[in-house]
Amino acid sequence: MSNKRVYPRTVMKARIRISHPELGDVFGQTRDLSDGGVFVENAQLASLAPGTEVTGQVQDMPFEAPVLRMVIQRVVAGEGAGMAFLDEE
Repeated sequence: MSNKRVYPRTVMKARIRISHPELGDVFGQTRDLSDGGVFVENAQLASLAPGTEVTGQVQDMPFEAPVLRMVIQRVVAGEGAGMAFLDEE
């Protein structure tokens, strides 16, 4: 099976806040990151359907990280969700 990823992934562990009107604010841990998106470990995120828009902000930085718009691409039950970054216009 070939890997069709556009961007290479990098393992990165960081605490992140994901916000959505139905879930409120949930905190998770990033699993990996690329220029195109991130996988966030938090089982609650698997309740969101692919195509759902959320916002995310990395926590515990020495400065306030930007809030980014993202869309759920895939969910893994009991683990979390893979999200793509949305371009800011």
